[in-house]
Amino acid sequence: MTLNTLIDLGLMIFAGMFCGRMAKHLHLPNVTGYLIAGLLIGPNLTHLIFGADSFSLLSDDFLESISIISDVALGFIAFSIGNEFKMSYFKRVGAAPIVIACLESLFAVLFVVAGLLIAGQKVAFSLVLAAIAAATAPAATIMVIKQYRAKGPVTESLLSVVAIDDATALILFSLSVAIAQAISDSSASLGASLLSPLKEIGGALAVGAVMGFIFLIPLRFFKKQGNRLSLICGFIFAGLGIAKWLGLSNLLLCMSMGAVIANFSSDVNQLMDICDSVTPPIFMLFFVASGADLRLDVLPTVGVIGAIYIVLRVVGKIVGAGVGAALCKCDRTVKKFLGPCLLPQAGVAIGLSLAAGEVVPDFAPQIRAVILCGTLIYELIGPAVTKFSLKKAGEITE
Repeated sequence: MTLNTLIDLGLMIFAGMFCGRMAKHLHLPNVTGYLIAGLLIGPNLTHLIFGADSFSLLSDDFLESISIISDVALGFIAFSIGNEFKMSYFKRVGAAPIVIACLESLFAVLFVVAGLLIAGQKVAFSLVLAAIAAATAPAATIMVIKQYRAKGPVTESLLSVVAIDDATALILFSLSVAIAQAISDSSASLGASLLSPLKEIGGALAVGAVMGFIFLIPLRFFKKQGNRLSLICGFIFAGLGIAKWLGLSNLLLCMSMGAVIANFSSDVNQLMDICDSVTPPIFMLFFVASGADLRLDVLPTVGVIGAIYIVLRVVGKIVGAGVGAALCKCDRTVKKFLGPCLLPQAGVAIGLSLAAGEVVPDFAPQIRAVILCGTLIYELIGPAVTKFSLKKAGEITE
């Protein structure tokens, strides 16, 4: 790590703190300020205004070199989400989070597919692009909940739904891709196409659970906060590395590990407090880097297809969450306010867009542009919409 890298990291923190405070004065979540900070000091805005050869405070090479920060931040976020998967919670609410997660993902895909087909797009292209609509990014949502200490039925349901969403998105994407391939190539195997994501999901949950039980062993002997912080970091880092090595979902692996700790350790609250005390600068760097990666230059290129995707994904999420909550007879506030909290979309969606481009290579640039544009819009407005919805639900008392 060079001196300039350390200066850049310091600059990211200072910019994040300043813009976070400005966002607070505007009654916006801190995470919105962090994203705007990244946008201001990152390369994409200056290149758009002054040209590709213009100077920017953060370079593309630098942002690529600190990608490990994003992995670590998502690992901590997934680990903390796992804390919500307590058996006592599911005994109380039943299968409601699972039903809601499945339906909000499914409706998002169906609404976007219908819109694209009505607009005259090819079936294979419509299926593959719409499949990405299922994915929801948990990071921004979790940050809003933590900042405002939101508490209530909508918040409880939201934490569970965004965790399950990662699995439902992978399954729906794989199913859509398999159908699209079958349409384009009659020799394609639907079963083989579905086997890979099921292995990725099941393997991540199994390995994460095993690591969670192993975690419990040293936890009995190390009681000091410093030692426990070291254990948390060690297991999250190892989990992220194992997930990458085995080709598993790192979010689901760390979430599964956190769920085991939540259900089998009486010290889970202390462990979560330890996480909360050390993660703020990591999360800040993650969101500033995410803001720096937002591509403003894709906005003019998405056209009608982009508008269909961006609008109908939101409608599908809201309708699907409302239907799921109604079927499970959830609280009225859950039916009304959960859906709008599911807007953010980031890393998983971008990863799926790359896979989608391989299925329909002729449309790869178009898919990439639509998803990048959607990420820009969802990440900037999503936190504010989440805050507004939770406040209307009476779960934020700011």
